[in-house]
Amino acid sequence: MHPLLEKLGDDRQDKLVSRKQPGWMVPMLATLTGRRFSDGDWIFERKFDGERCLVFCEDKEVRLMSRNTKRLNDTYPELVDSFGKVDEKNFIADGEIVAFEGDVTSFSRLQERMQIRDRSKARRCDVSVYVYLFDLMYLDGFDLCALELRTRKWILKNLISFEDPLRYTIHRNENGVEYYREACRKGWEGIIAKRASGRYLHKRSTDWLKFKCVNRQEFVIGGYTEPGGSRIGFGALLLGYHEGDRLIYAGKVGTGFDDETLEDLGDRLSSRERRTSPFADKERPGKGEHYVTPELVCEVAFTEWTEEGRLRHPRYLGLRDDKPAEDVVRERTRT
Repeated sequence: MHPLLEKLGDDRQDKLVSRKQPGWMVPMLATLTGRRFSDGDWIFERKFDGERCLVFCEDKEVRLMSRNTKRLNDTYPELVDSFGKVDEKNFIADGEIVAFEGDVTSFSRLQERMQIRDRSKARRCDVSVYVYLFDLMYLDGFDLCALELRTRKWILKNLISFEDPLRYTIHRNENGVEYYREACRKGWEGIIAKRASGRYLHKRSTDWLKFKCVNRQEFVIGGYTEPGGSRIGFGALLLGYHEGDRLIYAGKVGTGFDDETLEDLGDRLSSRERRTSPFADKERPGKGEHYVTPELVCEVAFTEWTEEGRLRHPRYLGLRDDKPAEDVVRERTRT
């Protein structure tokens, strides 16, 4: 048994499950809430604006995996190198890969790396990335998911000598409301509240709650409008989300694009063009609108939903390839 696990009391060791290291673990997901609170039974972590990453290290072989099981090694080779230097041979950890604009994590900045699939090209890219680890699910022959969160984080913190680009996700106890307000003042996306005694559950759970400073979520791209004036590529994207098997129209987003994005994404859209509408509630295109096969997913920030179910003041942040289009639903706030 690993020395860190030997330090646990008998009551905690009884929660360890001896098993062969699995090739995959479904990540735990947080639930959006409009309630802000402070509670000594919860911890509060910074919400990062990046790409979720599960780290599988087995006999010094390192796999970085997205939440939809895509291998990320060729996109972030320097992270693979850093994990390869870690003394521990067999563990599974959960974290988030980020890039920074100043002191704030930036999904838009990370886009420049997320689209790279060539290891040599990734090494030449001038976008520096870091991975913040916040949970540990497996160590040296034992599944840790039944341990309480505080214990899993203690093991993680003492397991790895964190040096850039590997970083440990610190947390605060109790003062959730104060931390949330601080996060919003600093321009962060928000914070995550986690039940301190909670298990690691392989699903979305209310044991992890998102306190967001800005509304944002993924949407499926179901079409686009023609560019106007001197604009290239396209004018705006037609967005939607799923309700069961139906794709529901959520409105358009026409801001947040640079010329490179307009040209590249415009090519992707034109190659997916179709005559029929993918939207269940929008059968006919408006003037200058084109429909596409709803395969691409993008992240959008917005101020609020209108009573008609449309996005108010949306802004494009970037494409996501770590979530299948069919899994994109409207994120509902829990009270």
